[in-house]
Amino acid sequence: MTKVVDSSSDERTVNNVMRHAYRALSEPEKATMQKIKDDGLAFHDFLASLGNSREISVAKTKIEEAVMWAVKHVTA
Repeated sequence: MTKVVDSSSDERTVNNVMRHAYRALSEPEKATMQKIKDDGLAFHDFLASLGNSREISVAKTKIEEAVMWAVKHVTA
C-alpha cells in the first residue's frame, strides 16, 4: 500500500522509486511548490468547468506537465 504524504513534506521521498536522493526543502521552497500546485489546480478546475472536448483534455494534460516541470525545478 502506498503511503499518502503531503507533497511539501520532508517525507515525500517514501513514494518515489526513481529519485534516489532528496534534499530537504526550505520553507520558502515548500511554499513555492505549494503555490505552483494550487495555481495549476485552480486553472485545471476552471478548464474542467468549461465542459469536455479533446482540446480541453489536451490543455489539462499540458497544465499537469507544466506543474510537474515547475515543481521539478524547485526540488532539483
